[in-house]
Amino acid sequence: MKILVIGAGAWGTAMAISAATHPDKRAVSLWARDLAQAQLMQAERANSRYLPGIRFPEPLTVVSGDVMAHAATADLIVLGTPMAALRQWLGLLKDCRVPVVWLCKGFEAVPADAAAGSYGLMAHEVCQQVAPLLQSGALSGPSFAAEVARQQPTALVAASAHEGVSELLVSAFHGDAMRVYANHDIVGVEVGGAVKNVLAIATGLCDGLALGLNARAALVTRGLAEMTRLGVALGAQAETFMGLSGLGDLVLTATGDLSRNRKVGLLLAEGKTLEQAVTSLGHVAEGVYSARTVLARARQVGVEMPITETVVALLDGALPVTEAVQSLMARDPRGE
Repeated sequence: MKILVIGAGAWGTAMAISAATHPDKRAVSLWARDLAQAQLMQAERANSRYLPGIRFPEPLTVVSGDVMAHAATADLIVLGTPMAALRQWLGLLKDCRVPVVWLCKGFEAVPADAAAGSYGLMAHEVCQQVAPLLQSGALSGPSFAAEVARQQPTALVAASAHEGVSELLVSAFHGDAMRVYANHDIVGVEVGGAVKNVLAIATGLCDGLALGLNARAALVTRGLAEMTRLGVALGAQAETFMGLSGLGDLVLTATGDLSRNRKVGLLLAEGKTLEQAVTSLGHVAEGVYSARTVLARARQVGVEMPITETVVALLDGALPVTEAVQSLMARDPRGE
């Protein structure tokens, strides 16, 4: 099997490494937009910028240039690009005869000039718009890029509405250090991947303010309820949110020290501005960009998400850090 991974950031590189260490000896190409970067990584056999100290396995080749020429010889194409670039890439690859899957999590941002009431789409909805004939899917679940690249035990979910795509992903990535489970509920998998990043910002804020483990547990649990309500309203299966792409990804991102979204919350609690927090990361924190789109989608289907609303108000500067928790605790009592 020949696999092309497009996007040489931390996550794309980590999945390329994972595929290249598969026992069945996959031939893996990691495509980088910048030729100089590609040549440097190929020479050093590492991505020193995003995954320092982790060597590339022998079957992994770093390439650049005409991406369609590389796509023409692949059996599977994996997009390791941010959500903001997904529409462009799917449009470019819309005529591919092999499956194209994405690693990004979130809802597409709404353009500034969009009409009132507009909302962002999930990745599979973007694909339906720009590449309706493409065999496609998502690879998601609780995972930090550095741990995947180091071959530490990881479990992911392969989701697709297309027959055979999930099974192909299982075949491509399921190996000694990675378990991959097929799931046909792509709505649930993508909602979980989007909302958990927003909730991780809230949990980081909670921990940064030293509110205690009771508060963290409450926030994660009620956050899971928010996630499930939104997912079910959008057509997902409720049980999906008790699995890897729901509860699993939420717990990892909300509590793990490698979580960029959690780090944003911690930095805001320290008194940093949002700009300072994002700049200090050096990586994309998807929750910062998807919080507003998650909330807009929730309002479109009439789902109440108070934690998400608080995060958006905090990120927009409409709510001071010290008042964020108070705004949640002041809500009227109700049944769980």
